This record gives sequence, structure tokens and C-alpha cells, in this order.
Amino acid sequence: MSGTRMKRSWLRWATSRSSNENSVSLRASALVSLSLVSCRPSLPPYTMEWATQEPQVSNCCLHGSQWALNKGFPGMVWGWLIAMIGIQCVAMSMAELCSSMPTSGGLYYAAAVLAPPGWGPLAAWITGWSNWFTQITGAPSVNYGTAAMICASASIMNPEYVPQAYQVYLVTFFLMIIHATMSSMPTRWLARTNSFGSTFNMLALMVVIILIPAATNRQERDLTRFTNSAAVWGNIYPGTSYPAGVAVLMSFISVQWTCSGTYKTRLSGSTCLIACLGYDAPFHLSEECSNANVASPRAIVLTSTTAGVFGWFLQLVVAYTVVDIGAALQSDLGQPFAAYLIQCLPQNVVLAILSLTIIAGFFMGQGCMIAASRVTFAYARDDCFPLSKYWKKVNKYTQTPVNAVWFNTTIGCLLLLLIFAGPLAVGSLFSVGAIAAFVAFTTPIFIRVFFVGNRFRRGPWHLGRFSLPCGVIASAYVVLMVPILCLPSLTGSDLA
Repeated sequence: MSGTRMKRSWLRWATSRSSNENSVSLRASALVSLSLVSCRPSLPPYTMEWATQEPQVSNCCLHGSQWALNKGFPGMVWGWLIAMIGIQCVAMSMAELCSSMPTSGGLYYAAAVLAPPGWGPLAAWITGWSNWFTQITGAPSVNYGTAAMICASASIMNPEYVPQAYQVYLVTFFLMIIHATMSSMPTRWLARTNSFGSTFNMLALMVVIILIPAATNRQERDLTRFTNSAAVWGNIYPGTSYPAGVAVLMSFISVQWTCSGTYKTRLSGSTCLIACLGYDAPFHLSEECSNANVASPRAIVLTSTTAGVFGWFLQLVVAYTVVDIGAALQSDLGQPFAAYLIQCLPQNVVLAILSLTIIAGFFMGQGCMIAASRVTFAYARDDCFPLSKYWKKVNKYTQTPVNAVWFNTTIGCLLLLLIFAGPLAVGSLFSVGAIAAFVAFTTPIFIRVFFVGNRFRRGPWHLGRFSLPCGVIASAYVVLMVPILCLPSLTGSDLA
């Protein structure tokens, strides 16, 4: 459906919701005043010949393992499965919205259109800025993790080397510049690059899942080859001063991060390039997809499902092979996953796995940069930013929003100065991104479930009779998790 036809369709739907003429007038004027032209495709669509969907191995290793290790075995195993229910409901409810309104400004556009009369601008404002905070912190967070992993690998090779904050910053800054340059290239070039990244990430994750249990040397430490199942499924490591139940809830953050990644999918004869931090990626890149109202929602669901399943397998491997959780978390390497590998694998295998993880992290960071630039472009196109006329320009040679890419890169490099304030300060990038993501993802879902109900105009991809129950579970999950995400891992004197 063209952007103009879609907008007219939604305007007709909005003005038919109430017989009250004042409400109708207010509703229509709110939409017009927002200048919601996000449905107008401004970027050239491109159909790849083939692609796959896969979880980012770097996501599973850099983020999933670190958070789950901190909360012990239950956070890695059954806690992961519980969190997957909530995550999947959020993803499937978002997919319905994407099928109905496939556009770069998808989340905040949907929030504005679905909101009750007079509340559209506020709903769009909350959703839009929350989503932008998520996107703008994505590439810096991932690249910081990748840079830390590179420095940890150097420390393993040379035990006398201790990474300094400025060195980590310079490596991260270098990655940001490379990704910004790559993200400024034409869509055709990006599709080929990400197709290679897709294949590599899937193969790398499979290799890691198989290699760790096959090569573990725990028996050289007078331990059994694998940890006892009773301990894996029952022992809760006291990684925080909170009660055990809260600690397990905090481990759900690992699922939130792992279910994010870089995805490309070819569905129903149409291919959609999906590359970003979260499973809202298809929303933001739907204007560069063919048959977006089918391919994009399917990509959202496959993103969260595939990442969750493969991530759980990796967490099981970690849970059954880790030697000392406390030592891994407190290691001078600064990367719990790298410290864990040293505990249970020979050094050459450790370096091989870290190399795979670093390469995967590189592709993930590039995916984050691409998606964030498309969000910034969509918002600038609706004049949401100061100097929007510059950020919404599409380069006439590459046909991509180059100015938006470098605008995001500048902000990201400034945010990364938090590295010099210590690990707790720079760790806030992860927390802010997760909290903002939940708010942005769920605001339009909440409005659709509790204010629109069965009047929602569905797209070709939908959940049928399970639509409302799924939306209720998604909303309840976010209400539970947002306060948990705000809790610090350390409390009291431990903060010192």
C-alpha cells in the first residue's frame, strides 16, 4: 500500500471511531498537526536474493551471559524461559501494528493514530522519544562491549597488559567511525554486507554452542565434566543484595538484550533487510522492504523467537560448564564472558571463541547504526528535531540518510565519554536503552488493547482471537519489568 493511500485509510478509520463531531474534528486535527507523513516511502526498497534470520552471537555472549551469570543458574535456565513468554507477547503484538502500519516512524506513528481523541500528540511524543533513546544508545553500547572484548583478548595474550579507559574509548570510537562509514553506503551494498554478517553470525553461534561443551577442560581442575543438573536448575547465586525472586527477575534483562540483534528475512517471495538493536527493526526499515506488511511483522517474530531459543541453548552451555561465577564477574579482564571461557577452556579455544564473538559484535554494531539512522531520519522527516531540514536529507548518490547517520554517530561518541566515569556510569547506556525500549514498544500496544480493542484495523499478518490476550500479557510484563530495570545491581556500601 502506498504511503498516501495508507494515511488516507487511517484518517478515515480515525474519523469513523466516534459519532461525536467534536471528537472527530479533534482527532483529525491532531493527526494533521503532527505532520505524520511517515508512511510516505522516501528510501528506495531493495529485495535481496537470499537471507536468513539469526540471533547475534555477540548479543548472547556480551549481554545475555553477563546478566544471567550475575543472577546465577536459574537466571540462565528456567528464568530465561519465563521471560521469553513476555518478550514473545510484546514482539507479536508489535508485529500486528507493523503489518497494519509499515513505516519508518512505525511505533510513534501507531501511538498517535491509535490514541484516544486529543491524546495523539502526547502518545507520539512519549513513544517517539523513548524509541529514539533506545536507538541512539544501541551502537555505542554494543561497540563498547566489543571494544572491551578486544581489550580482554589482548590481556589474555599478554597478562601484563591492563586495558586503560582511554584505550577502550579509542577502540570504541574507531568502531563507531567505521560503522558510520559503512551505514552511509547504498542499500544494495548494505544488503550484501549484512547477508555475509547473517551467515557468519548463525554459523558462529552454532560453533560456540558446540565447541564449549566439546572442548571444556573442567576435569583438569578435578571437577566433573559438567555441573550437576540439580545445581544448574536450583542454585541461585547471590549476585545482588536483593531477595532471590527479585534477582531472578533482574536476570530477565539478559533475555531482553539477547532477543535483540541483526536480522534479515526472506518471506513469501519478498525479502526485508532487518538490521538493528531490537525486534522493532522491521518497523524502522519497512520502507526499504518489499511486501513490508507481511515480511516485516514475520521478521519481528522470528527475531525474538530465534534469538531467544538459541540464546537459551547458549545459556544452558554456560550454566553446565562455568566453574566459579563470582570469579568470572569480578575478573580484571572486565568481560565476564571472557573470564568464564578461561575457567573451562584451553587458551587457544578461548581466543578462537572470542574472535568469533568480536566479529559478530562488529556486524551487530553496524546493524544498530543502520536502524538508528533510519529512526532519526523518520523523525527528522516529521520535523521533530532542531535543524531537521539537514538530518532528513537523503544523499543523492547513495540514496541513504547519510546526515542522520553522522548525527547519531556524534551523539554516540559523546555518550561514550561515560567510559571515563567508570563501569557503572557507562553501564547506564544499557539500562537506559532497555527501559526506553520497553516504554516505546508497549505504549502503542497498550493503547491498541485497552482503548481501541476490536475496532483495530488489522493488516494481513495478525493474531486473530489471540490478539487482545497477547497484548494484555505484553502490557503486564512491561509494567512488571520497568521497575526491575531501574534497580541497580549493587546497593549500599557495595556501590563504593
